Amino acid sequence: MESIEAIAASVRSGAVDPVDLVEQALQRAEETAALNAVVHLDAEGARKAAVAHDRRGALAGIPVLVKEIIEVQGLPYRCGSLTMDELGSTDADVVRRLRAAGAIVIGLSHSHEFAYGCTGTSNRAGPCRNPHDPSRITGGSSAGAAAAVAAGVVPLAIGTDTAGSVRIPAALCGVVGFKPARNTLSTNRVFPLSQSLDHVGVLTATVADAQYAVDALTAQHTARTASPPRLGLVSNPEHLDCSPEVTKAWSAAIATLRAAGAAMSEAKVPDWAETNQTAIDLQGPEAVANHVGRNVENYQPDVQERLREAVEIPAWRYVKAREQVLAVTVELGTTISRVDALLLPTVQLTAPTLSEVEADSLSIRAKLMRNTRLANLTGYPAYSIPMPTDGLPGGLQIIALDNQSASAVARWVEQALTSRPPAVDGRSSGADQL
Repeated sequence: MESIEAIAASVRSGAVDPVDLVEQALQRAEETAALNAVVHLDAEGARKAAVAHDRRGALAGIPVLVKEIIEVQGLPYRCGSLTMDELGSTDADVVRRLRAAGAIVIGLSHSHEFAYGCTGTSNRAGPCRNPHDPSRITGGSSAGAAAAVAAGVVPLAIGTDTAGSVRIPAALCGVVGFKPARNTLSTNRVFPLSQSLDHVGVLTATVADAQYAVDALTAQHTARTASPPRLGLVSNPEHLDCSPEVTKAWSAAIATLRAAGAAMSEAKVPDWAETNQTAIDLQGPEAVANHVGRNVENYQPDVQERLREAVEIPAWRYVKAREQVLAVTVELGTTISRVDALLLPTVQLTAPTLSEVEADSLSIRAKLMRNTRLANLTGYPAYSIPMPTDGLPGGLQIIALDNQSASAVARWVEQALTSRPPAVDGRSSGADQL
C-alpha cells in the first residue's frame, strides 16, 4: 500500500487524480457498509471537492473520514445519539486544517454515543463491527475510524481519545492509532467528554502515515531517523494481566525487538488503581457538566449508566483529582526520562464478540481501558501499533515524553516487527526477558 505522503505527492504532480481517489473510497465504503463504520457518506460533497481540487497541500487529495462527534460544516452532527439531529454550523479546527492541507472529507465515522464508551457498540445506527470478524467489536469510541482504515476505505481517519478511544480500536482492528501530546491537535468544536482528558488523534495503516498526517495538520516536520531505542517495559502486574493470545504476541514482540538491538529495562509506572480512580474522578464530573440540560433519559443504556455513576462523584474528589494529576504526570515523566519510551500491551485481550460484551461488559471494559488511561491523564503522546499475531489483532503501546520521541520509537519498533521473523516465546510476559 502506498503511503499517504506518496499519494499526496502523486496528486500534486498530476500523476493521480483526486476524483479517482474519492471514487475508490466511496466504492469501498459501499462495499463494507455492513461494518457500520461510516454513519454518513457525503458522496456529493466529496465529488465536488475532488473536481475542484487545486492539487496542493501536504494531504493533497487524501480521502478522510471524521469521527461524528467532530463538527463538520453542513454534515449531520449527531454524536451517535438519537437525541441529536443537528447540522454542523462550522468546521472544527482539525477539519479546517484537513481541508487547508488538501484532504477531502468523504463522510463521518461511527462513534460510541457521545464518545462515552470503549466498545463501539452503542450508537443510534447500531454497533460497529470488526473487519477481521464482523461478529466481534471494534473497540471504541473511535470505532468507525479504526474499522474504516482496517477495511481499506480511507488511508486516514480522525478520532478522539479520552481514555484510549483512538488506541483501543486501533489495537483491536490491527491499525496504527496515534494520540499526540495534549493540545497538539485542537479539540475546538469537538463534543467534549472530559476537557481535562480529551485528545484528538489519527488512525492510519502505518506509523509513517500517522506521523506525516499529524505533521501536516500542525505545519511541523518531525525528524524521521531512528536508532535502536532504550525501551522501558512496564512491569506492573496489573498491566500484564492479558489473555493468552495477547501474552503470546507481546512476549514474541519483545523478544524480536530485543534481538533487533533495543536496550530493555523494567519500568514501574504509577499504581493503576490510584491513577484509574483519579481519571474517573476527573472524567465523571466533567461529563455530567457537558450533558446538563440534555435529554439523557433517551441515551443508550450504558451511557446513561456511566452518567448515573458520574453524578455520584463528590466535588471534593474532583478537586483532589485535579491536584493528583500533577504529581502523577511528574512521576510518569521521571520514569520515561530514563528511557526513550515505555512499552506495554495496548489492550489486554483481542476483540470479544458482541454477545460477550453484552453478557460481561464490566470486566471487558476494564481490560480494554486498563493500559491506555495513563497517557490521557498525563497528556503524554502514545501510539498503538499492531503486534504480529496468529489470529485476531493485538496492539503494542508506546508512550514517550514528546511527539518526536514517540514517533521515532514507534517507527523503529514497527520496522523491527515487520522486517524480522517473530521470535517465538509464548511463556514469558516480557519483563523476565531482560
